[in-house]
Amino acid sequence: MSIDSVDLNKITPMMRQYIETKKQNRDIILFYRLGDFYEMFFEDAITVSHELELTLTGKSAGLDERIPMCGVPYHSANVYIEKLVAKGYKVGICEQLEDPKQAKGIVKRGMVQIVSSGTLFNESLNEKENNYIGGIIDFNYGYAVCYSDITTGEIYTFLLEHNPTKLVSEIVSLGIKEIVVSENFNKDVYALLKNNFKITVSIFDEKQDLEQYHYIYEDIADARLIEAIKYLLSYINYTQFRDLSHLQKAIIKENKNYLKMDIHTKRNLELTETLRLKQRNHSLIWLLDKTKTAMGSRLLKNFIENPLVDQKEIERRYDCIEKLLEEFILTNDLEKYLLEVYDLERLSGRIAFGSANARDMLQLKNSLKVLPNIKDILTKIEFYKNIETLDDLYNLLEASIYENPPVTVKEGYIIKEGYNHELDELKELRKGGKDFIAKFENEERDRTGIKNLKVGYNKVFGYYIEISKGNIGLIKDEYGYERKQTLSNCERYISPILKEKENLILNAEEKIVDLEYQLFIEIRDKVKEYIPKLQNISKVISEIDCLQAFANVSSNYNYVRPKLTTDRLVKIIDDRHPVVEQVLETEYVPNDIIMDEKTNILLITGPNMAGKSTYMRQLAITVIMAQIGCFVPAKEATLPIFDAIFTRIGASDDLVSGESTFMVEMKEANNAISNATSNSLILFDELGRGTATFDGMALAQAIIEYIHDHIKCKTLFSTHYHELTDLENNLVNLKNIHVSAHEEDGNITFLHKIKNGSIDKSYGIHVAKLANLPDSLIKRANQILSVYENKEKKRDFIIQESLPLDDLIKEESEIEKELKKINPLEMTPIDAITFLYELKEKIK
Repeated sequence: MSIDSVDLNKITPMMRQYIETKKQNRDIILFYRLGDFYEMFFEDAITVSHELELTLTGKSAGLDERIPMCGVPYHSANVYIEKLVAKGYKVGICEQLEDPKQAKGIVKRGMVQIVSSGTLFNESLNEKENNYIGGIIDFNYGYAVCYSDITTGEIYTFLLEHNPTKLVSEIVSLGIKEIVVSENFNKDVYALLKNNFKITVSIFDEKQDLEQYHYIYEDIADARLIEAIKYLLSYINYTQFRDLSHLQKAIIKENKNYLKMDIHTKRNLELTETLRLKQRNHSLIWLLDKTKTAMGSRLLKNFIENPLVDQKEIERRYDCIEKLLEEFILTNDLEKYLLEVYDLERLSGRIAFGSANARDMLQLKNSLKVLPNIKDILTKIEFYKNIETLDDLYNLLEASIYENPPVTVKEGYIIKEGYNHELDELKELRKGGKDFIAKFENEERDRTGIKNLKVGYNKVFGYYIEISKGNIGLIKDEYGYERKQTLSNCERYISPILKEKENLILNAEEKIVDLEYQLFIEIRDKVKEYIPKLQNISKVISEIDCLQAFANVSSNYNYVRPKLTTDRLVKIIDDRHPVVEQVLETEYVPNDIIMDEKTNILLITGPNMAGKSTYMRQLAITVIMAQIGCFVPAKEATLPIFDAIFTRIGASDDLVSGESTFMVEMKEANNAISNATSNSLILFDELGRGTATFDGMALAQAIIEYIHDHIKCKTLFSTHYHELTDLENNLVNLKNIHVSAHEEDGNITFLHKIKNGSIDKSYGIHVAKLANLPDSLIKRANQILSVYENKEKKRDFIIQESLPLDDLIKEESEIEKELKKINPLEMTPIDAITFLYELKEKIK
């Protein structure tokens, strides 16, 4: 049954109310509150029952047939909402807006929130990652992008050239979960984001000038960025229906301030997740994340994805790490105190949002309790930032909130005694009433002689007297008991005195719950005033948390402080890959990476599995660690500051777009040589292997020459084309190195040690032997190899420095000269035969 086919004149008033709301929100699944359940109807019910494997039932709504329906309990709705959002749906929460007891006619209901992947605000969110929602405005000549994490209040914005590929790469790289675009946005980009990268894409064409959020962009001069911020704020305001005063001032993200890496580079280097399994385990962040707070963990991810290029700021982080390593006792204390700090950023968001409960307030109080200790340590280590301790806020929470409050804020038992005089009086009244009940029970037992008489309570009858079947005969009329309920083993009665006290007790209970709720809201509103200060404290704590994590790993894994230089010198002694080193069960073999001012390209040869890719990756990771302000895994390190890293490592087809390995290789190579500067770092691992041997070799040589002559940046280029090693003779800034291996009796041992010079064997068959391919197959491969090697020697192939390839071009023969003189179309058959005969004689 479709919602559009329903006759509105026949249905019940409640269902008419639902349909009116649903028709205004067709693109979302409506969670419609009815009592203790959220119900879904019509198409929504069918969709949800299928997606969440819930039972599909029906509801009579005045029509001839029952309409489809399914529902979930309101107290566990978050679990179901999260599952739907994870599947790409948006969920609208429609609540009862008035108390059913006081409503005249049908209870008024309305939308209170629209939940999508970018606006989730639940405690189940990954605390180690931001949950970004972004908006894009297309100006036809460029894009303005704004993105925000509404759980923490952070907002960023930037401009981007009008290049759809770069736009998609940037959005995926930032990890944005939901993108908001207009109806006329580029449909190809829309489809790519939604289908290929599973990002929720929302269509929204309204833009409001919301006065309450002017402070967010008041310091920004560029009108295009302001438009992008307004656009995103309009969407957030449209979907959230509540206070967003915790949103912070927007930060303009300028790429020139950070080391540039595209999404392929971040994935190839496994910075935040592994290539194969897409897991955090065994990535760089897994190794470095010794943070103690959720805020610190999120900032660390930001650090790793946005290394600095400002030497002064990098050195400042180094200085702090050195101080933390020196003051190790203070550092240990700092770690203990940081463990006591809850997620102040997201707590602030929940407080502003109005969804914080008493347990959130306790978390805030416990965090505030250790701030004086943290402030004291920051002062002693002379950290470049410090914090306010907010003693008055701590005292407020300490005086008001119980230590073990319930989850919800409408059950009472939230506010401590002594905080509010009226509340204390009501509690005393309730206590007196309950004392009376206990006393009444004892008195009635004595009066009646019924030893098992007891006074109970339920919501239907209130307080009652319960007497077992065997003692009913002892009840006399003079007691004034009135039978209320008969059960299988007992009878329940009420008495006038009990009813009188019941009203007193229950009225006090109801008033206590209402008053505690009002007091809690007042406290939460007071706390809301501290949100800007709490956010500033969060920034300082998350930063010192990251730096203590760097100090922790530097101490545990024996890292050293890099020396940053303005010269074009890379000198890393005994460099290690930090993750491989920790995962490897055997001892890691360190290697030097040395590129003096005259060496721009290292051409790396060596067998598969010997460690060429690891060697290349460890240079890039060492650079990234140095530029996020962390010490590096080496005995000694001197590095320049790089402005970008470009990689082409690994081979994989782009199955979604139908591009082959070779096309992906060429696109990534083009991205590098088009955007790299002399201050960039390029890593090319076996570039050109995706096509025929001579094609690949020719392209590899041409790319090396182009980098050498035009870009002149530091480059590591690994290859199996051993002919390319001759380039060392012609290209002055190129140097050959190789990964050594030891061969004996047809067996190979990888030494994983980098040495100068080239190697002229790939040892491919030896590697195949290690993989336990059949002996007969290995023997046959060796036979075929010897044939090919002999043929190759006869070719006498020569690598050229530059075009033209004079040595490969033969001089024109006499026969060719004679052939060029004739025009076959002007010759008679006899002339042609005569000419052919003469040519043959010349050949002889």
